[in-house]
Amino acid sequence: MTQLFIGLMSGTSMDAADAALVDFSAGPPTLIATHRAPLSSELRGALLALCAPGPNEIERMAALDTQLGEIFADCALALLKKAGVKADAVIAIGSHGQTVRHQPAGTYPFSLQIGNPALIAQRTGITTVADFRRADIAAGGQGAPLAPAFHNAVFRSAQRNRIVINIGGIANITLLPRDAKQFVTGFDTGPGNVLLDAWAERHLGKRMDEDGRFAASGKVNENLLNEFLQDNYFSLAPPKSTGREHFNLAWLDTMLKNHGSVPAQDVQATLCELTAASISDATRRHAPTAEEVLICGGGARNIHLMQRLRARLQPRAVDSTEKYGASPDWIEAMAFAWLAKRTLEGKPGSLPSVTGAGHEVVLGGIYRAKLTYPQV
Repeated sequence: MTQLFIGLMSGTSMDAADAALVDFSAGPPTLIATHRAPLSSELRGALLALCAPGPNEIERMAALDTQLGEIFADCALALLKKAGVKADAVIAIGSHGQTVRHQPAGTYPFSLQIGNPALIAQRTGITTVADFRRADIAAGGQGAPLAPAFHNAVFRSAQRNRIVINIGGIANITLLPRDAKQFVTGFDTGPGNVLLDAWAERHLGKRMDEDGRFAASGKVNENLLNEFLQDNYFSLAPPKSTGREHFNLAWLDTMLKNHGSVPAQDVQATLCELTAASISDATRRHAPTAEEVLICGGGARNIHLMQRLRARLQPRAVDSTEKYGASPDWIEAMAFAWLAKRTLEGKPGSLPSVTGAGHEVVLGGIYRAKLTYPQV
């Protein structure tokens, strides 16, 4: 008997809503079908504007919350149609939503995701779990990263020390010791694609640097790279997490002021090296015995970035999670399907050794589409 869940995800890059249909009935989770719904330039611009303080924020946020709820619901329904699966065959949807602010270290810590889950539940007829980060923050944690718990469930090996690196807009690392008695740890290493995408959009008019060709055409400016790496975030001890609030074009423009006229392609090459260097530095300091590196997220498709990671992480084997039967593009969406399952089972979904929470917590709020309770 199948145990079908849907994971909905929109990441820091804000380029699309991703939906993954996952079967958890036996053994490792099986990816049944996927669907991606690109976000319009107009919507993406409105979301980016909401990530920084501005006028009329509450009304803009509330309207975008509903608009994204409609988009996520449409994405889930399109996924079901593509898979030929009826809504009543799916136990629940896990919707990450779209992060618009993440400030877990302030006087009043919070992380805010929008994408109306009540609307998703009503439109699809499927119980929806959302708002995954708040409970961990309430327990004293960062509320991020959350993917390491899923990485631990799927990729941990009893034979080798592994790390999983998820390179979305922000990159995060999961340290998976082969010794089952050792805790899993993990944290955000810094920018993944967020600065690469922003610089490519400014200079190429495209949302991303496809295959890393723009970066490959330039030369790394070592002085600029060293200044990037002096940012205080990189020297913070875990647990730690970050986001677009910190690493953005304003941050980059401030850094560039002291370096005269650097060719655009050299800036891109240096940003690519920043992602590779911050990941490799985190590996060297926190996972010196790691033997295997698994890459997932959009960064796994950046050929130049993968080359730089292999060069910096040698002699470790560096591969996409594709090698282990898991598409790198869909790991995060699968993770939120898994987190929804954990929530309905009343089981914790985050790892205090990763987030810094004082204890394990069940994550998310449950928005029921019907009065009947789904069976897990």
